[in-house]
Amino acid sequence: MGKPTGFIEIKRLSEAYEPVADRVRHSREFVARLDDAAAALQGARCMDCGIPFCQSGCPVANIIPDWNDLVYRDQWQEALDTLHSTNNFPEFTGRVCPAPCEAACTLNINSDPVGIKSIEHAIIDKGWEMGWVVPEPPTRNNDHQVAIVGSGPAGLACAQQLARAGYSVTVFEKSDRIGGLLRYGIPDFKLAKELVDRRVEQMEAEGVVFRTSVLVGAGTEALAAGSTALEQRDAQQMLEDFDAVVLAIGAEKPRDLEVAGRELAGVHFAMDFLRQQNKALAGDRISDQIVATGKHVIVIGGGDTGSDCVGTSIRQGAASVTQIELLPKPPESENKPQSWPYWPNKMRTSSSQEEGCQRDWAVATTALLGNDSGQVEKLQAARLKWLRDEASGQMKMEQVKGSEFELPADLVLLAMGFVSPVPTMLAAFGVAHDQRGNAQASVEGERAYRTDAGKVFAAGDARRGQSLVVWAIREGRQCARAVDQFLMGGSDLPR
Repeated sequence: MGKPTGFIEIKRLSEAYEPVADRVRHSREFVARLDDAAAALQGARCMDCGIPFCQSGCPVANIIPDWNDLVYRDQWQEALDTLHSTNNFPEFTGRVCPAPCEAACTLNINSDPVGIKSIEHAIIDKGWEMGWVVPEPPTRNNDHQVAIVGSGPAGLACAQQLARAGYSVTVFEKSDRIGGLLRYGIPDFKLAKELVDRRVEQMEAEGVVFRTSVLVGAGTEALAAGSTALEQRDAQQMLEDFDAVVLAIGAEKPRDLEVAGRELAGVHFAMDFLRQQNKALAGDRISDQIVATGKHVIVIGGGDTGSDCVGTSIRQGAASVTQIELLPKPPESENKPQSWPYWPNKMRTSSSQEEGCQRDWAVATTALLGNDSGQVEKLQAARLKWLRDEASGQMKMEQVKGSEFELPADLVLLAMGFVSPVPTMLAAFGVAHDQRGNAQASVEGERAYRTDAGKVFAAGDARRGQSLVVWAIREGRQCARAVDQFLMGGSDLPR
């Protein structure tokens, strides 16, 4: 542990943000990591709690107390090694993870939790600056070839683990650049793309082969999901060419809004809007780019994707941004005795929402209204009340009579989540899906992460549904171990 009395003597210190008025003028990262001294003090707050609930709250099971202590004792390189032992890409999670580990921290029962995420951020950034993050090529190669379809966090984690175990790994990506969600789903102001690029360079030095603009085993439905494919690979041919295939294709099928006026111009899926902005910032020329400049923007959906739309719209110079949510407004603070150590239901405000967004809860969109040219002009909505059904015990919504209202809307962005992987991708490989449309594969036993389609595996959002980057990394790592066991009869890779 750190300092025995640290959690009593030292207050939590959060990372500094660039002022709103300054950061909305650009699309760069604006969070300053803790300096070495501040990070050491925060590590000192980690108490000898006996049972590290933070570790069980972390999807990749980061060994948090150990690297907190190492940072406190100025043993940064050892802290980096400990961090990397469970997490391939802590620079991603140190920026975009919501930190369920902090919700599970023992200090969070009645105080401010240890700033775990900020310490993780400090460790990995210092590691890169000091030159401690280097390629780790395998000491020997086996004769097996593995294809990974999709280069998001699950695919990258799986590829790196297998390459280091001696496999010949080829990653296929339908877009023109590697990174998947990291590249085109998360705005640059939250995750600089240089961070993705340097990991790709590291993995190439470790032997991973990346193939971009390749559409694997799917048709026009996948093309609509951001593909820039110049080549198409047949699924059956891939099964003949590779000893195992991992589908890490994400859950790219968005939830749609089924109301009158959905077909109007100016109504778009959130990911189309975010992808175009990221490509434009990368220097691509985008014809007919969806832009918020000078427009009244309505974002439907209160999650991370909706928040990213808010921050992007503000940076593009929107006249106004309003974010509406179907669910009721959460309480200002959680009931800790009831929720700890689990992720609590409470009011959260993202950095993007702090930048000038109007928010409203328990609102249902009833129609979209347009002008004679077919351009959306207004959003028609109604208030909802949520009631518990006595028979099922489930919450159900009911529209409040006479609560209808309208909002000006020149641009409507649908950020209501994602329902499943692109179905044609699963069908091309003969992979069965569950009731939600996700690739069907368990995470335990001899067939962990293995689908019913022979040597086809599935990991990340493609298997579990829409989730967090940290969950994708966990599944990619565990899937790599499952592939290793399948091909070699055993595995030394961590689970």
